[in-house]
Amino acid sequence: MTRPRYAIVEAPSVLGLFPKGVERLPEALLGAGLAERLAARRAGRVEPPPYDPRRDPETLLLNPSGIAAYSATLANAIGLVRGAGEVPVVLGGDCSILLGCLLSLRRRGRFGLLFLDGHADFYQPEAEPNGEAASMDLALATGRGPAVVTDLEGLRPLVRDEDVVAFGPRDAEIAERFGSQRIEDTIIELLDLAAVRQAGAEAAAERALQRLVRPDLLGFWLHLDADVLDDAAMPAVDYRMPDGLSFDEMSAVLRAAAASGRMAGVDITILNPALDPDGAIAARFVDAVARGLRP
Repeated sequence: MTRPRYAIVEAPSVLGLFPKGVERLPEALLGAGLAERLAARRAGRVEPPPYDPRRDPETLLLNPSGIAAYSATLANAIGLVRGAGEVPVVLGGDCSILLGCLLSLRRRGRFGLLFLDGHADFYQPEAEPNGEAASMDLALATGRGPAVVTDLEGLRPLVRDEDVVAFGPRDAEIAERFGSQRIEDTIIELLDLAAVRQAGAEAAAERALQRLVRPDLLGFWLHLDADVLDDAAMPAVDYRMPDGLSFDEMSAVLRAAAASGRMAGVDITILNPALDPDGAIAARFVDAVARGLRP
């Protein structure tokens, strides 16, 4: 199979979180050699609108209009990369950038989503304590929530429940405590950390791909939140939890996704360089990503 040609799009938005370091993720990963390891072209940077710390009283979200506008601009940039026959690697920022990534695909047709994240990110605005879309991105992407961020360009939902695999979340107890709507009550395929461990990462990845590599899908997007990793290996995230995938397990999942030939793009989010002052965590993360996407 032909090796993918990657192109990196920088998307340093924290409109769905807060400006406390995650916006520096692109510089950290590029400084650790990600572009070189992936043999990737650098395809530019999409700057977000100004951050507003006030919670919108109507939607209960931070920066809803800014997220909607940024999603369209980011989708345009991703569309140019895909139009050149390249696989975009989008460096966030927080998880709200997923909306722009999926919008770029939804404009073309029906795609799936492989969602690697330590959290299910399925909160409704009333339950999310701070109004952060980064805790709601999977719910928003599947059409749950205010129209300003769920019905982008009249294309709601950006991805259908039956076309999503949530891989590796381990926050069910926390989500229940805060009153999040339940991903377990949907037809989204949920391979939580316990299920991944029971099957083994490679077998779990193959199970996920059986759901996503189908004739009725044009391909799938891969969302990678750094907090899917074990907290002992990846402490440079703002919302920490015990346990998680090892670097090798994460690499195995990425390798299977890339080898499928159906991966339409990747976004990487949440690693906070402010919590990694010597860059050692970013370097290990880049190595694991590269071993997966370009073995």
